[in-house]
Amino acid sequence: MDLGVSSPQLDDAARGFSFMHNGPLDMRMDQSQTLDAKEIVNKYDESDLIKIFRNYGEEKFARRIASSICKIRDEKNITSTLELADIVKKSVPYNNSRKHPATKVFQALRIEVNQELNELSDALPFLFDALKPQGRLLALTFHSLEDRIVKNFFKEITKLPPDTIPKFIPIRNKDHHEETKANVICNFVASAEEIEVNPRARSARLRGVEKK
Repeated sequence: MDLGVSSPQLDDAARGFSFMHNGPLDMRMDQSQTLDAKEIVNKYDESDLIKIFRNYGEEKFARRIASSICKIRDEKNITSTLELADIVKKSVPYNNSRKHPATKVFQALRIEVNQELNELSDALPFLFDALKPQGRLLALTFHSLEDRIVKNFFKEITKLPPDTIPKFIPIRNKDHHEETKANVICNFVASAEEIEVNPRARSARLRGVEKK
């Protein structure tokens, strides 16, 4: 599973995923669905925007950004990626980071539009159950929220079940028939050399398990 947004999608201004190109506030992976980023930015309550920016973007200035958005949309709809990026940039204190101030907000909106975390949580057990013995499931993540879901799922299937035998019987699950469902086979991050030639790999992590 490659959970990253594809480079062609990011580079296509018409898809509205990136603040590096001016385009409509879209961000839909499935172009047939009705909910897009424009509707979220212009219609969601301020409290909901704060939750989205905090929970899906881990944005510490979520309240300030949401407030700025609501003030501006009272006068006119926010319709373009650069317009939103500029609002975010003006809403947060200046910092000298190489990361654009709107990075976390755009991530949060994309996750909300496409329900990415819910889709991932549903897909992992389905895909694992479909594997034959010695089949492998690998997941390439690009931010901490999706990596946490993958890590916790892999942890669950690679640990022994809780002991179910009464305390007064000196036998543990690991000593009889119980066993783990899978083994961890990899946990990699991008090397410095990879990041040098492919900056988008800087936050990538590859985790994998093999079914028993």
